[in-house]
Amino acid sequence: MGVAKYVKDEQDGIREVVYQSGIRIKPCYTPEDLAAAGFDYEKDLGHPGEFPFTRSLHPLGYRSRAWTTRQYTGFGTPEETNKRFKLMISHGQTGLNVAFDLPTQMGYDSDDPRAVGEVGRVGMAVNSLRDFEIAFKDIPLDRIGSGLTINAVATIMLAMYQSVAEKFGYPKEKISATPQNDILKEMVGRGAWIFPVDPAVRLVGDAIEYSVKQLPRCNPVSICGYHIRESGASPAQEVAYAFEIAKTYIEEVQARGLMAEAFVGRFSFNFNVYGNLWEQVAKFRAARKLWARMLKEDYAVTDPKSLFLRGLFGGGGSGLTKAQPENNIMRGAFYALAAALSGAQTTALCSFDEAYTIPTPRAALLSLRTLEIIMDEVGLRDTVDPLAGSYFVETLTKQMEAKILAEMQEVQRIGGMRHAVATGHIQRKVSRQAYEFEKGLQDGSYVKVGVNKYTDSVENPPDVELHAHEESWADEQTAGLRQLRRTRDNREVTRTLKALESGTRAGKNVMPYLADCCRAYTTVGEMAGVFRQVFGEWDEPSLF
Repeated sequence: MGVAKYVKDEQDGIREVVYQSGIRIKPCYTPEDLAAAGFDYEKDLGHPGEFPFTRSLHPLGYRSRAWTTRQYTGFGTPEETNKRFKLMISHGQTGLNVAFDLPTQMGYDSDDPRAVGEVGRVGMAVNSLRDFEIAFKDIPLDRIGSGLTINAVATIMLAMYQSVAEKFGYPKEKISATPQNDILKEMVGRGAWIFPVDPAVRLVGDAIEYSVKQLPRCNPVSICGYHIRESGASPAQEVAYAFEIAKTYIEEVQARGLMAEAFVGRFSFNFNVYGNLWEQVAKFRAARKLWARMLKEDYAVTDPKSLFLRGLFGGGGSGLTKAQPENNIMRGAFYALAAALSGAQTTALCSFDEAYTIPTPRAALLSLRTLEIIMDEVGLRDTVDPLAGSYFVETLTKQMEAKILAEMQEVQRIGGMRHAVATGHIQRKVSRQAYEFEKGLQDGSYVKVGVNKYTDSVENPPDVELHAHEESWADEQTAGLRQLRRTRDNREVTRTLKALESGTRAGKNVMPYLADCCRAYTTVGEMAGVFRQVFGEWDEPSLF
């Protein structure tokens, strides 16, 4: 799940290097390795900005435009989140990446008994459109795009984002939002799911179909290999499973009569960056090539821009350690370097204190400055794909491509990703790998500085400033929610909820109904409650 594995050979003492994806690394690479891998310049590499886009999506790469910086932000109340949004934007951040608390992610209001102790703790608490009005106050929504890190209730949040933009006077055609909206990866790697597989995938399809017709600048899904990687998948599996999930969503929307060409260019991805630098670089270069080739050959996509592997490469939270936490500053810099060498379009970098807490303002700004130093000071924008032509990197990219394809073929053999998730096959596999990785950390097979090598002889408490969580935030949210329920037009709330239930049962696209609900200040819990009533909840298969 993390770093490369090193095993010392007993005969000559030279260590053997095996990357997490199962690729064995030679001490030295030559042109013969490229020939053995079947490397062909035009087929495998090509020029920047040209199919298969291995080198870059754009001819001039970062020379023409730097990557977007989009740090993960949001905690407590909408008021506190609005302050952090403005702080990060004032320091040069060019996009928002919004965190939601667990009750919101699970479709519960802040006053629900199941929300006790979790309101505002790991993200912003959102109950209704009023919270979005506060959180996005004075944010130029026609210029600042927002990632919405939400899945089971992503349709609700996308409808709410549209509604708040319209409330502030921005036409829905001008706003840019990217809800994560990848429920299959939640079922594999994170656990914030609500509904059974088929209706959950249907909701993903509703957001995609609606965005094609009504929200031309929105990216309705961000397929998230990130969390699958964090749960135990290798880098090759991270990409393979993400692509198989993407195929599931493509086929869901195609069944509604839309051609892939009409919507797949709006797909984005969220991939993880941590562990071995070279493996990460090869992973992203191979992924760009495979995605473009798959869309062209399997789905008849012809528009070059629709073949782009678009998305965010970053994070790396699982690479951070509680031991010697200052080391995480250096780790973050190398993760940022890997993202830049990989051709990332957008990067959100982990902060050094995330093993302990929601990033403090100081830690979040350090991560932003890390990206800006790499961007503007040390030369990562000087030339496109500076590693192109390396015997090692090109051979590794070809090997990574083969590993990704092999993992995709295994998923296809067992009936596709929808079936693999519904039966728990993928979950069991990555859980087992996570267990094996943890054993490797304990026996030293996987080296982690400060954890199992170069450890402190004396256990000193780390000097980490913890982000303050105010218990009063939950009281503020519930008080605001009670006031909302007293002052809103409850007849209109009832009308919109009945229409939502009727439309959902009839198999209609839920997005227009959700937008009406949001405008009436219907709460997240009330809207999600309709879906719970119609769809039921998923009974997760046993992993053992």
